[in-house]
Amino acid sequence: MNVLSFSMVYLVPVSVYIGYWLGGIYTFTTPFLVFGVGPFLDSMIGRDTRNPPEDNKKALRADNLYKMLTIFCAPIHLAVVFWGAYVVCYGGLSPLEKAGVILSVGISSNVLGLSAAHELAHRVNNKIEVAFSKIILCSLWYMHFGLEHVTGHHRRVATPEDPATARLGESVYKFLPRSVFGGFNSAWEFEAGRMKQKNRPVWSMDNPMATGLVAQVVYTVFIAVVFGGAGILYFLVQNFIAICLLEIANYMVHYGLMRKEIAPGKYEPVRPWHSWNSSNWLSNHFLFNIQRHSDHHYKPGHRYHLLRHYDEVPQLPTGYAGMIVLALIPPLWRKIMDPRVFKFRQIQTD
Repeated sequence: MNVLSFSMVYLVPVSVYIGYWLGGIYTFTTPFLVFGVGPFLDSMIGRDTRNPPEDNKKALRADNLYKMLTIFCAPIHLAVVFWGAYVVCYGGLSPLEKAGVILSVGISSNVLGLSAAHELAHRVNNKIEVAFSKIILCSLWYMHFGLEHVTGHHRRVATPEDPATARLGESVYKFLPRSVFGGFNSAWEFEAGRMKQKNRPVWSMDNPMATGLVAQVVYTVFIAVVFGGAGILYFLVQNFIAICLLEIANYMVHYGLMRKEIAPGKYEPVRPWHSWNSSNWLSNHFLFNIQRHSDHHYKPGHRYHLLRHYDEVPQLPTGYAGMIVLALIPPLWRKIMDPRVFKFRQIQTD
């Protein structure tokens, strides 16, 4: 495990540009590589269950290159997004090429942008990293995610109170609107309650939800001025793609897993077995190890390169790219995943 292997994430925006440069049907190079070639290679390469060596953890924790790798994602993400807006609005592309570029940029915004934003949002003691997370999220009109994920989702994960925890038997299409709008409402209620405790108005500079909404409005006006209505449509579609991919990942990693209620409204502590885990080497190195989701929820303060694999936790059949394709086909998803949920519940009962 090293910084260079995690830097493969930068190949995604490179594939976006190569597809544009080749033109025509090749503008779909990125989705073909991510959801076609990616799952195949993921299965061929297989899992990497090695964990960071205990005697080297201190050095790994102090290695700033891992931090810089995620920070650099922010300017690269912004460059790709605005470059995409320019070529779609002013580049003379055919309708097919526009569709290919928009889809490719949306995928890059998820893999490069949101994966980094998620990691950076967890560095709550580092204002610079949190700021870069907010910049990425603002560019995708999804600023509430960083706040809700850290203060809401991690606290209520694997309970009925968490909008980002998928219920057994629930399709991804039913899950998506609840997670998106429920997450926003949860973040707003959290900050409104905090403002009330401080005797401050909700629309205050102390409320990151309020300032985030204002920032997104200003950003949208800027897009309209520079790129016009076509630019607004471009950002709307590519943001939608990136956000849907993020929320489908949310759907996958907690599907059907629930913590025991030990008292009314009170649940057992979060443990590694309350998340689905995947240690596929390739996809983990494209996604900052987020597939080691069990340890991420167990020890959310750990940076991505320190996350551990657990053999005894629920394991996804493959990496995220393949699981996303599977989730889009609910009957096939349930046929594969529901027996795994029941089997793990039985193990917990025994």
